[in-house]
Amino acid sequence: MSQRRFGRLTRSCERLGQRVVVVSLAFLLISCARSDAVAPPQEFDTARAQRMFSAGYQDVSAVFIREVPPSQLAIAGLGELSTIDPSIDVARGGDEVHLLVDGDIAARIDAPRDTDNEGWARVTSLVIWEGRARSETLRAAKTETIYETVFDGMISQLDTYSRYSGREEARENRAGRDGFGGIGVRIQVIAEGVKIVSVMEETPAQRSGMQDGDVVVTIDGVPAAGMSQREVVRRLRGPLDSRVALEVQRRDVSELVDISVVRAHIVPQTVSYRANGGSAYIKVSGFNQSTTRTLRQKLREVEGQRENGRLDGIILDLRDNPGGLLDQAVSVADLFVDDGRIVSTHGRHPDSHQYFDARSDEVLDTVPMVVLVNGNSASASEIVAAALQDSGRAVVVGSNSFGKGTVQTVLRLPNEGELTLTWARFHAPSGYALHHRGILPDVCTSNVDSREQALRDLDSGSLLISSTLQQAAISAEDEAALAALRLNCPLREDDNAFDVEIAQRLLGDPDLFARAKGSQVDTARSGDQLSLKLN
Repeated sequence: MSQRRFGRLTRSCERLGQRVVVVSLAFLLISCARSDAVAPPQEFDTARAQRMFSAGYQDVSAVFIREVPPSQLAIAGLGELSTIDPSIDVARGGDEVHLLVDGDIAARIDAPRDTDNEGWARVTSLVIWEGRARSETLRAAKTETIYETVFDGMISQLDTYSRYSGREEARENRAGRDGFGGIGVRIQVIAEGVKIVSVMEETPAQRSGMQDGDVVVTIDGVPAAGMSQREVVRRLRGPLDSRVALEVQRRDVSELVDISVVRAHIVPQTVSYRANGGSAYIKVSGFNQSTTRTLRQKLREVEGQRENGRLDGIILDLRDNPGGLLDQAVSVADLFVDDGRIVSTHGRHPDSHQYFDARSDEVLDTVPMVVLVNGNSASASEIVAAALQDSGRAVVVGSNSFGKGTVQTVLRLPNEGELTLTWARFHAPSGYALHHRGILPDVCTSNVDSREQALRDLDSGSLLISSTLQQAAISAEDEAALAALRLNCPLREDDNAFDVEIAQRLLGDPDLFARAKGSQVDTARSGDQLSLKLN
């Protein structure tokens, strides 16, 4: 059921990306203004810019979690042109938009209705055209720079998680989410060339024999010394099945090693596993399209660890995990939760009301679990931690998490950039909204600074937080109450070195583990019984 519902959400986002474009010619735009402008060079295409801004205004109107009129977005966005040329300013004057140069009105443009997306896209394009006619600095600015400037001003009217990414940044974002043609290495640019920090498992780099610590001296015959990080990435990436030739300096090898690597589809690794005494330690650093698949593979290795010796339990480390894809958070939680609600989302758009439930395909269902979180655990990692905590599947150890409880949708723009917009808040299985609240752990380690004190306080029970406090009914708008709740286990951004040892102690002591886990919540029902108030 959760997969079908997620598919509906995805299809909705795809429909939003299929834009109806109204093309207006430059002379039609110019006829709306009353000025004596001299037309600037034609590098800035007003019709293309209008399509760009129309797409942005329509996206915000359709999906953003609260209503923001395009008039407000346009004035804020155009006001940012002063960051390119301080002599330029834009202001609303009744039924007109004024372009000011050195404080004097240089152009008056009729303002459309506040809710007219297309009208304000025309105004935005025309103000830029008029401004470029009067400003050499603005005229010299690249179109992409102007887009970025105006969209940054628009986004300032939304929330801290909405953002605009230009064409190049958006390409990198898509590569991080969906993968790219590459060789599968993590790199560091150094004076001698490019150091291979780590070789990813099951990648062309590993199959070609590359090793951690290798230093790439040439890439396709071009010296790597002096290359920027971006240039190195550009040269290492390329079309699938294409070949890149590397010369590598390897420790304890006097001569350069020639390596030829055939590029393949690479999705950055987000999951690592190691046996850690009697426990299986799994680190998840983010949620991209391969996270669940890779985690499932690692859990097969955990199964082997259980078959070959003693396994007290699993430590799932979500510290410093900033989040990622919603569907991956749901499917990761589904690997461990066999019944009930995983998460629900609610916003202004009708399709933002979604409910994701477990599908009874839990793996390693009898193995105890501890989840580690800190103040940098956010978004998708909070979804997973809350689902495992509320279901009683795991004990959560650490500090209050970040409290990034909103869902963003990514929409592609006509220039191949992206607009990331907040469109919903997500709610834990027991019903509370995580935004500005985060997750209170079962075992709080943020107030202790020594291993000895932590273990002593764990045994005495003074580190434990009750489920009643964790699930306290507090409005998402009551900032004072939420702040007071978070003080029960203050946010801590660094990793306590003894968090893992606390987890091992819990997994090795069934009575202590049971005390920390507390009472379970009926996650199959509780999320549907809430009266939700959202802005």
